[in-house]
Amino acid sequence: MSILLQQAHNAPAQAGSRAAAVSMFLLSLSFAVVLFGLSWWLAGTRTLLPVVCFGLGAAVSGVFLIRYWPARRLGYANALTLARLALSALMLVPLADPRLTEGATGWMVFCLALVTLSLDGLDGPLARRSGLAGPWGARFDMEVDSIFALLLAGVVWRSGAAGSWVLLLGSLRYVFVAASWALPWLDRPLPQRFRRKLVCVVQIGTLVALIAPIVQPPYSWIAAAVALALLAWSFAVDVIWLARRR
Repeated sequence: MSILLQQAHNAPAQAGSRAAAVSMFLLSLSFAVVLFGLSWWLAGTRTLLPVVCFGLGAAVSGVFLIRYWPARRLGYANALTLARLALSALMLVPLADPRLTEGATGWMVFCLALVTLSLDGLDGPLARRSGLAGPWGARFDMEVDSIFALLLAGVVWRSGAAGSWVLLLGSLRYVFVAASWALPWLDRPLPQRFRRKLVCVVQIGTLVALIAPIVQPPYSWIAAAVALALLAWSFAVDVIWLARRR
């Protein structure tokens, strides 16, 4: 009987999640069309790489949305985060062809990255205002930020603004996640800290700035090194906090 009651209780949430997933699917199709056009305009030729990668990311997000999102509406905040995922995928164009980071095209790439970064501060307030703030939306936002940072680091490296070590500036979180598979105590919840959010802004803001064609070595190397040191310090603080409580 208790199992039947639990299934009845979960049924409306599952129906709501499916309705939100349909909205995400339709939005993803629209964003994919726009992304294809922007990629063509930026690269000067048709390219499907950003569209395919965005589609994979949206599909994975949709699967987790069906499992964990309880509301019937997708919400403006999640729609905006999905749009940021599409814009992040656009960074695959200069990653594949680093010549696009030079001259006028380089400034276009910089402006697109700057717009993507500026939109990051809007989805949180939108979620709270609509009453749809929750763990899934926060995790979706964080994963898109991580993907954006990783792709930006790749573009910075390919453009020659910094060496291959700059990839750590975009992948250190994934290193931390991989380490938690071997050391499960690293996977424990961390307390909310403003420091973590501030360092994330500095990390992505620095990577966006390094894309600007005017930023050249050795200044780009110095900026990247400072940001990486700050990010490593933030992770070290969290690792020490977790180690003391294992």
